[in-house]
Amino acid sequence: MTEALYFKTDDLGAAQTLLSQVRQRSTTLVEPLSPEDAMLQSMEDASPAKWHLAHTTWFFEEFILRPTVEDYVSPDDRFAFLFNSYYVQAGPRHARDKRGLISRPSLQDVHTYRAHVDASLDRLLNSGRDELVDIAALVELRCHHEMQHQELLVTDLLHGLSHNPLMPSYRPPEPLPIVQAPELEFIGHAGGLVEVGYTGDAFHYDCESPRHPSHLAPYALANRPVTNRDWIAFIEDGGYDTQTLWLSDGWATRQREGWDAPLYWWRQDDEWWSFTLRGAQPVALGSPVVHVSYYEADAFAHWAEARLPTEAEHEAAFRNRPIEGNFADTNAFRPLPGDGVWGDVWEWTQSPYTPYPGFRAPTGAIGEYNGKFMVNQFVLRGGSCATPREQMRPTYRTFFYPHQRRQMLGLRLAKDA
Repeated sequence: MTEALYFKTDDLGAAQTLLSQVRQRSTTLVEPLSPEDAMLQSMEDASPAKWHLAHTTWFFEEFILRPTVEDYVSPDDRFAFLFNSYYVQAGPRHARDKRGLISRPSLQDVHTYRAHVDASLDRLLNSGRDELVDIAALVELRCHHEMQHQELLVTDLLHGLSHNPLMPSYRPPEPLPIVQAPELEFIGHAGGLVEVGYTGDAFHYDCESPRHPSHLAPYALANRPVTNRDWIAFIEDGGYDTQTLWLSDGWATRQREGWDAPLYWWRQDDEWWSFTLRGAQPVALGSPVVHVSYYEADAFAHWAEARLPTEAEHEAAFRNRPIEGNFADTNAFRPLPGDGVWGDVWEWTQSPYTPYPGFRAPTGAIGEYNGKFMVNQFVLRGGSCATPREQMRPTYRTFFYPHQRRQMLGLRLAKDA
């Protein structure tokens, strides 16, 4: 199976436009950062902004320029060692937990590296070569890979800045809008035999297919995500201290980590506050809760006498509903409520991240993109306020380990009908 499994794009002009937009967006995201900011790595799971800029550039270099441009010369062949992430077949890699120690190349050198690769890609895409239609599809995949890293870049940065006692802001502080979430209601769905997975000619990842039938019992899905106001009620009712609400592994993690609220929350003058990309702010009660783990989401669902939806239930419910989220390329990187909105927070499902029936990973190093991670993680659906709009679709699957919280992770309740 080849990389065509990912997409069927053959529009060279569209690929060039997307490439220009995506590469510029990454540059814009780091404009507020100092070189010191761009070096932050606060834990092994996170990576410095500078590394994200360089890794996405290496991805274009390794999988497009080197195989297709005979006389291509990298600014520094050692970058392949520094900026490979987990592609074993592409060669050895620098240790993941030491990415924050890479002071050289400098941030300016990384920008120069990006400019070199961008210029080489531009020459290639304007060369008139016969195989440019195939190369356009490769460019599209690499663009979507960079979009994923744009989301990681801002959430990794948030985690890094949160350790600074000065509580610096990435974006200028601004007053929170006064917003109200709609009353929580459950909307019934008939269930039955539904088709799950991507179908069509637009871009999608291999893990979103093959499309396959799934039988759903009748169920009901909440009209909105769980809000901060809902979560405070859970806290005040002793949700973090009631062992019977929690999975065994979740309770052990909650005790070990000392969780008593979502990540970045604290009490100040009898009010809940949170650290955000716009600095310290009072928790917006009507906004969707974010930065909660699967363990916390599952415990909340038990407390609410509900459950988490399956990914098939989520996809079936939202297949024909527009995405109304607060998108990454236009927003303040904080979720806002809306009537039936989806797209502001990633929503935990109870579904393990496993391959769909008939799934086969592509051959070569690119086959390591998704398939080898299909174990011990749970699927989230919907996208978040940090997800580029081009990536968001009802079939998009992201996945995290049940203890992880640093991403824009929230939940929506479900019930058996």
